[in-house]
This record gives sequence, C-alpha cells and structure tokens, in this order.
Amino acid sequence: MKICMVGSGYVGLVSGACFSELGNSVICVDINKKKIENLKRGIMPIYEPGLEELIFRNHKQKRLKFSSNLSESVQNSDIIFICVGTPTNKKTYESNLKYVFKVVNDIKKNLNKYKVIVNKSTVPVTTGDKIEKILISKNNNNKFDVVSNPEFLREGEAIRDFLYPDRVVIGTSSKKANNILKNLYLPLIKKTNRYFHTSRRAAELIKYAANAFLATKITYINEISNLCEKLQIDVAEISLGIGSDERIGSRFLRAGPGYGGSCFPKDTRALLSIAKKYKTELSIVKSTVKSNDSRNKYLLNRIKNILNNKFKGKKITFLGVTFKAGTDDMRDASSLVLIPNLIKKGSNINYYEPTGIKSELNKKNVKYFNNIKDACKNSDLLIIHTEWNEFKQLNFNKLNQKKKFKIFDLRNLYSPIKFKKKNIEYFGIGR
Repeated sequence: MKICMVGSGYVGLVSGACFSELGNSVICVDINKKKIENLKRGIMPIYEPGLEELIFRNHKQKRLKFSSNLSESVQNSDIIFICVGTPTNKKTYESNLKYVFKVVNDIKKNLNKYKVIVNKSTVPVTTGDKIEKILISKNNNNKFDVVSNPEFLREGEAIRDFLYPDRVVIGTSSKKANNILKNLYLPLIKKTNRYFHTSRRAAELIKYAANAFLATKITYINEISNLCEKLQIDVAEISLGIGSDERIGSRFLRAGPGYGGSCFPKDTRALLSIAKKYKTELSIVKSTVKSNDSRNKYLLNRIKNILNNKFKGKKITFLGVTFKAGTDDMRDASSLVLIPNLIKKGSNINYYEPTGIKSELNKKNVKYFNNIKDACKNSDLLIIHTEWNEFKQLNFNKLNQKKKFKIFDLRNLYSPIKFKKKNIEYFGIGR
C-alpha cells in the first residue's frame, strides 16, 4: 500500500519505518527541511533502539522515502497518517490541536482521489468529528474517511511494540476504511485476535484511558513504597505479591521517580480537561496527577536526609538523566527538578548519560562526563536515576575513590545486603 506519514517525529518515524519493513511504500513528511535532509543522510532526530538500522535498510531498498512536500506526498498516497504533536496548554491542560488542523486543511486541498485519513496523534474525543467537518466540501464528497488509530508505543521499546502489538485499535464507522486498515495491519495481527474495531470516539478515549490507568499504577506503587520505608518492608516483595495477580499484572509496578516522558503527564492532564468540559469528576486520575507532581518533593526530602541536610559543596553524580532507559527523552524527567534544586542548595552536579549531553542541563555547577568513572570520581553521593543496563553491574569501590560515599538507587537495581558487606551506605526506594 502507498502510505504517507505526516509528521516525522517519534510516532511518525517509527510507524513509517515499520510499515515499510512490512513491504509497503512509505513516505515520511515533515515541514522541518533540515530533519528531512538529515534523514536522507541517515542522521536520526531521535534515539530509539533499532530504528537507525530499520530506516537505513528500507530507505536503501526504496520502500521508505522522506519529503518536505506535503501536497505531492498526499496526492501520491492511499492512506494518510496524521502524526503531529498535540502539546498541552500550560494553563488549561487542554491539547493544542493547531498542528493537526493545519495538516487537515493541507490534506483537504490535495484529495485527488479516495483516501483514508488516519489520526495517530493523541487527541481529545470528538476531534475526528471536527476533522471530518473540515474536509467536507462539494469537491471532496466520497473522497475520504476519517479514522482514529491510537498508538501504544513505549519509548525504548517502540519497534517491538509496533511489530508485536498487544492490540490494534481502529475507530471508524466506514466498512471500506476498516477493511483497508485491517489488510494493512494483517501481517501483525493474523496470529492473534487483537484487532479491535470500535467507534471513532471510543478509539480516541481508549488512548487517554489506557495511559491514565498506567500512570495510576506507577503512582500507586510509589505511594506504597513510601509506606514500605516506614514499615521497613521491601517494596519489591509487595510488587511481586500483587503483580502476580493476573487481574493486576506486574508491569508498571516498579517503584521509583514519578512518571514522565511524552505521554503520561500530557495525557492524564488532557483527560482531566476533557472530563471538566463534560462536567464529569475523575477523582482517581486527579489524585494521580497531584501525587505524581509531589513525587520530586519527596525525593528531595530523601536526599536531604541522606546527606544529613548538608548540601553545600557536596559533589553529587547522576547516573542517567532521561525519564527512563532506552530513550533520549527528557520531558518531565525527575532530573529536571532534582538537579536545579540541589544546585540552589549549594551542591555541584556531575552526570553521565548514555545518550549524550543534554541542553536542558546546561547550567552553572552542572558538568557532563562521557564515561561513568570520571563522573563518579570523588563524589559524595551517587544517584542512580535511570535504569540503563550498563548501571546494573557496577563496581562502585573502583568507580569512586572517595573513602566514604553514599548511593541513592531510584530504580532499586541493587540489593541492600551486598552494600552492607562492602561498607557502603546504600538507600533504595521503598526499602
């Protein structure tokens, strides 16, 4: 099939590359001409394991192309995926749909034949209805169907999530559009019964409801971990005990920093905004957002106790600064709150990050190192912030020459018992 991905960011690029891997002819479009030229040269705009190889292979075989010409790309395609950003309004927390509607108006001018317009951007319920109204005109009758097809890609696991999906959700009342998309996704779903055909509005709400529930699980186990610390219980045992219940499941029951990234903070707030518009109370989601917002205050208080309230002149090393492993995404990462607060208290910050230096941390008294050993040297406190694999088997005595130092493991990668034997003060989450 001939596919056009409008927006070559995280969702559009990963989805486009995977569709081309399945044998489709795909063109990824973006208004950022520099990004398009870089992609043609094999320079990736994001870090995602396996993506560079996937793009290189399919681009070389001419199944995957890149363009900044939206008109031509739309006219030459049968299925148009809208994959542009829907940033949050900082005051109202509503999703800003200006990029979506800009794309829709451009598509409207180029409907030279019947096309399926698929929205993959995360949008409020009824957005599909609004898109349809924009597209309708005397010249465009029977030339399109608007479909909602939410994405469920985890950063760091996106390619696997796309090629081996838990489910594919298609929201449309059109039999024609549904048959086209079912054929498109057939290579991914033929072995399982995981293709869900819903109404368009239902598909739009499924995305928000799923992310809000997962965010709630993270917040729930973080609050339980706080109780575990008071009761001298290991939260890992609690997670195992409740996660073994098939009705609950173990995923997203790992205590640590608050949730971050491109989806959960944005989507939980957007869902609350939708509920407010329709005068519906979502108290659990509201509590989840409030609890997550206060998570960094709790972690700062833990650091205060670990350092005996002595911050001034202390050298603190962060191992990883992204919101989770497997991605270079800094959006709503705990480090963006913890580090500035520690600097204000007089501490000096070192950090090592596998995906490289971060412009967000270009601050006075913050220093990036391109290797773990130099970052950890002579540190008073090592904070394991992100659960990268390379942090799981470290010899801390060799890394840090300081005789007395402390470790605060925000991801519970290590056993406290081992550090007692090594005479290193170790602190975890919910332990």
